[in-house]
Amino acid sequence: MSTCLEQRQSGVLLHITSLPGPFKQGVLGHEALDFIDKIADAGYRVWQFLPLGPTHSHGSPYESLSSSAGNPELIDLRIAAQYGWLSDADINHLIHGELTPATARAKAALHFWQDVEKKADLCETVNLFREDNKAWLEDYALFASLKIAHQDLAWWQWPKALRDRRSKALKQASHTLLAHVHQVIFEQFLFAEQWRTVKNHAESRGVQLFGDLPIYVAHDSSDVWANRAFFTVNEDGLCDEVAGVPPDYFSETGQRWGNPLYLWEAMQDSNFSWWIDRVRIQMNRTHMLRIDHFRGLEAYWAIPGHRQDGIEGEWREALGDGLLQALQNTFGPLPLIAEDLGMITDKVHALRKKFKLPGMKVLQFAFGGDADNPYLPHQHSNDMVSYTGTHDNDTTIGWWDAASEQERQHVKNYFGTQAEDMPWPIIRATLASPAVLGIIPMQDLLALDTLARFNTPGTLEENWSWRLQEIPNSDHNCWCYSRQLNELYGRI
Repeated sequence: MSTCLEQRQSGVLLHITSLPGPFKQGVLGHEALDFIDKIADAGYRVWQFLPLGPTHSHGSPYESLSSSAGNPELIDLRIAAQYGWLSDADINHLIHGELTPATARAKAALHFWQDVEKKADLCETVNLFREDNKAWLEDYALFASLKIAHQDLAWWQWPKALRDRRSKALKQASHTLLAHVHQVIFEQFLFAEQWRTVKNHAESRGVQLFGDLPIYVAHDSSDVWANRAFFTVNEDGLCDEVAGVPPDYFSETGQRWGNPLYLWEAMQDSNFSWWIDRVRIQMNRTHMLRIDHFRGLEAYWAIPGHRQDGIEGEWREALGDGLLQALQNTFGPLPLIAEDLGMITDKVHALRKKFKLPGMKVLQFAFGGDADNPYLPHQHSNDMVSYTGTHDNDTTIGWWDAASEQERQHVKNYFGTQAEDMPWPIIRATLASPAVLGIIPMQDLLALDTLARFNTPGTLEENWSWRLQEIPNSDHNCWCYSRQLNELYGRI
């Protein structure tokens, strides 16, 4: 098992955007540090969140403009005022919606680069940051700038010379768009500095940061634009084949996700260098990572690019064994958790176990059947991470309210409890589970109903927007009872 999961621990799931604060979404400010303090005092040793990359307009962190960049919307611009790059009035205008975050970042970037020119120590720090991140930073900065210059069109809709990354066109664009390129580099520098503060504070409190690595990257991303040789895109930049899953009991037509697939042989020929760089960036930010759709590392469902559903396609073998071996050769024991939910084959289980990666068990999937259900707590094993629910599930209260009578009766019989006790019997079972790590979404700790659901898979509206109004005080029941349970079940 990975070194970060050698003893029983527990954690809280809350994405950064859900933190409270004065801005339109949570940011990497003192609220993040306060949240770390609260969960640490309650006996939790892990903070899990979703991918950190810059999002498209729909806001899904699983569809990012870059798998390496940090989302500039997560930057706490109050720090820019402390350094004199913004005024207090600017922050007030930002809070009250009289100044957009993008405009505020552009203004701060201008003053930042003026300081870089005047202050040798800052100039040296910025140059070191650019050198350390050159594998992705310059490509992403130009990509993001070109998106703005072309009214947010996808990269394959740009002029051919830019679409195909012809050196003369890229050089000219870099010169023309220099101000915005500098803004993006400033944003990524500030994100990295603020993230370092959060990580240092977490480590000082004995809290590990648990990130999320989507198996695929967005078609419209700097990843694909700058590395087309590794993806199923043709000479026009369009996808010959895309990712998804075939029809199952969740959907009669399957699911078409639309991500380009990997050209696994090309990846292997490069010794998986792109993957290694990608994982290194995230491992520098976090202590452990969840690989979303781990199943796709063993075999993937390839859908013709013209299809709008998942009915037509075929399973093909992936080279995940070679990839994981290359990662292990580079990093040693892998601090990875496999998202292995759903219909998983024996080969997928074998791949996970070969590299000693914990899998996932979600208690909301456990009830309404018989005692053999693998999600029931007595079926869990040490090499697992147990959850009441994930970001894709309803809250436990919402799940209970919508549960069938069979499910409700099974829960009552299993726990010897009544409905008014929810969600704590499910939380207790998650922490009592043999699983090495137990994760509780913050919504469940607060016993919130379905209005606090974070995401409903397969829908585009009203997702990713829930947030805390405030972080509960230390004497709140959610923390006090958590402390008792974490002590009771040996997770401290």
